[in-house]
Amino acid sequence: MGIRIIKTAIATLLAILITDAFNIPGATSAGLLAILGVDVTRKRSLRSVSSRFFASILGLMFASVLFQLLGYHYWVLALYILIAFPAISKANFKEGIVTSSVVVFRVFSEQELDLHIFWTQIELLVIGLGSAMLVNMAYMPKGDERLTAIRREVDGLFSAIFKQISLTLTQASHVWDGKELIEANQAVQRGVTESNRALENQMLHPDLAWNVYFYMRKEQLDNIQAMMHLVSQIYEKLPTGEFAAELFDQMSKDVIAEEYTGKTEKLLQTVKLKFQQMDLPQTREEFEVRSAILQLCRELESFLRISKRSKAPTSTAGKDAENRPVHGDKT
Repeated sequence: MGIRIIKTAIATLLAILITDAFNIPGATSAGLLAILGVDVTRKRSLRSVSSRFFASILGLMFASVLFQLLGYHYWVLALYILIAFPAISKANFKEGIVTSSVVVFRVFSEQELDLHIFWTQIELLVIGLGSAMLVNMAYMPKGDERLTAIRREVDGLFSAIFKQISLTLTQASHVWDGKELIEANQAVQRGVTESNRALENQMLHPDLAWNVYFYMRKEQLDNIQAMMHLVSQIYEKLPTGEFAAELFDQMSKDVIAEEYTGKTEKLLQTVKLKFQQMDLPQTREEFEVRSAILQLCRELESFLRISKRSKAPTSTAGKDAENRPVHGDKT
């Protein structure tokens, strides 16, 4: 069973018990409202409960007018839907349409609407939705463990990509299907989704570390795609390719290191110096290949610049900090 199912069961039971303890008729309706109110994050729960409550109040107002003027007929319910649903949506309470329908249909089943019945519906709303919000606020599973696993997956895929680029630079005949790039893009998207969800669970002091990390990786994927295009233009083995291969081999190690080592950046400066000291190309083919390799190094420089600009979370040693992201320069 998922944690959301457990929370829904607790919220439902809590709403029914509270309603029954206060001798308010319709305890099961309060339980149903609690089921509708349980959500996946704290902030989303707060928005959802507010939307459902105000949508129900608005629905009750429309229903009160229609039932008093036209009576309690089935066709009046259809008319209510035609009028109230668009109005609730326009009021930005669209999420509460189902909840408001539960309340209005309950009033319809009573076949009357006086102040006492109206107040009873308000009480059921407060107890049902309040129980859901209470359970949501009391506990939300931390996403650090999932985020750490995704980060390691992304880092591993980036490492594999740089290793493949290194092999291509030393072996012109090397064939790579590029599946790691597709997998990396999917993993980064999962990370963005999970980090946004984790942020929505932080009410007072939101930590943007995970968001910064995954958006950094998303930006760096553009650099890698440009690198892939340049690698496809390298069809001949040259000494400059050997230099660049060493650079990307080092990058494949640094990208999975826990802390920023600076080794790739230093090696990049050395490779750029070697490029400047080399004689000019003698043939068109050599010129094209060397040009592609130089552009490849510039894309890597841009990749490293993004890393230095953004602080990426890394795991720290120790039981207490096992899954807690901390800031640190990481390539």
